[in-house]
Amino acid sequence: MDIIYRKLTDRELDIFIQMRIQQLREEGATEQLDLVPALRDYYERHMSDGTFVSWIALDGEQIVGTSGMSFVEKPPYFGCPSGRIGLLSSMFTEANYRRMGIAKELLSRVIEEARQYGCGTVQITASDMGMLLYKSFGFVKNNNFMQFFYTIYLNKCNFFTFVIYYTLK
Repeated sequence: MDIIYRKLTDRELDIFIQMRIQQLREEGATEQLDLVPALRDYYERHMSDGTFVSWIALDGEQIVGTSGMSFVEKPPYFGCPSGRIGLLSSMFTEANYRRMGIAKELLSRVIEEARQYGCGTVQITASDMGMLLYKSFGFVKNNNFMQFFYTIYLNKCNFFTFVIYYTLK
């Protein structure tokens, strides 16, 4: 098995979206609406303007791992004087390919993308499964993070979340 890494293109977007939905299901999300149109809109817009990048892992022609980094900006603060923040998402590896270093390699590549973009920090809402990877990479848990949910589709969204941060140097 020879894993190849490269950036996501529009050609793989359908499979990437299906893997994102699979990831959300594995993390226990309840499907209350068809997320495909919103995901497609998001990825197409942000890939074209450079505010989303993804590295994928392939075994032959099959995508076996995904990653994603969205770039946002907020007013600078002492912990992030650039105000540029990377939001890590879509870290997913197919079950048969886990524990082989694929996620770590994908994480390294999207962290480098954030560094090149000028991000001073990277944030992620981590699943239990991903915690060991992120901690081993140098992410630290931030207990001060809070999140407010409001309903758009008249569905309740009740769950606990936490964010861990990684400061880029």
